[in-house]
Amino acid sequence: MEIPAELARTQSMLLGARGRAFIAALPGRAADFLKRWELRRTGPAMHGMCALVLPVERADGTPAVLKLQDLDEETAGEPVALRLWDGDGAVRLLEYDESSGTLLLERLDAARDLAGVPVRDGVTVIAGLLARLTARAAPEGLRTLEGIAGAMLDETPVTVRSVPDGVERRLLLDCAAAVREVAGEPGDRLLHWDLHFENVLAPVPVAGGAGREPWLAIDPKPLAGDPGFELLPAFVNRFDAGDILWRFDLMTEVMGLDRERARAWTLGRVLQNCLWDIQGGVRGLSTVHLAVGRELRDRRV
Repeated sequence: MEIPAELARTQSMLLGARGRAFIAALPGRAADFLKRWELRRTGPAMHGMCALVLPVERADGTPAVLKLQDLDEETAGEPVALRLWDGDGAVRLLEYDESSGTLLLERLDAARDLAGVPVRDGVTVIAGLLARLTARAAPEGLRTLEGIAGAMLDETPVTVRSVPDGVERRLLLDCAAAVREVAGEPGDRLLHWDLHFENVLAPVPVAGGAGREPWLAIDPKPLAGDPGFELLPAFVNRFDAGDILWRFDLMTEVMGLDRERARAWTLGRVLQNCLWDIQGGVRGLSTVHLAVGRELRDRRV
């Protein structure tokens, strides 16, 4: 089986030897699960940054996709969340192998995501899905926003010293101060953590009608926490600096969030992304994340 070159390149860049080992093992792993779950391939391989996805058909003719990915603390939570959501606003989990992290998922229409709808409609869809997904309490054992926030606050004073621009450095310290105000109440909801425009797909229409829902969430990286930590991905896709405030207002209204807490947690998400960039040696902080941080820091809601 031919492995997409971009997936191989990304895995090598992100994970080094571990990523190359994952790629090398994929053909054998795919063959194993095709046989084990009695699947027949029905189309070319697809991929994201971290997973190979094969369109397949089950023995009874049901269309599905086989998702093969590296098992880590983020991907380990995916089947936990999908089982709890049970298809309500999210793709349905059909099979899961705990030892490898391999999933068999409901087939959705990979050609239809929110990139093709008007921006306001896309943000509204994401907000509505998040309102449903975060209505559930997170089960035990998931990563927690409490742990993530604590680590960010510990890392910030040292990490931001390497930011040469004093204005940007001050912004990151202000983001940390906002997180500190809400860190004592990190929340206990089941978060998707990565719901952006390309992680929402339309179901495959059934014979003679539409799919079971208009849109469904895919690819969660779950954690337990406050739903205000969910907003930033929906600001970044098709970014326009003039959209930041109305996107924030729309999402907090649809999701029924306390706006001051949501503002603080969104600043925390800005801080998280900027810390990753600094620690990864990226030259220059994201202008998009900096813009979101400035707008929300300077606005009292």
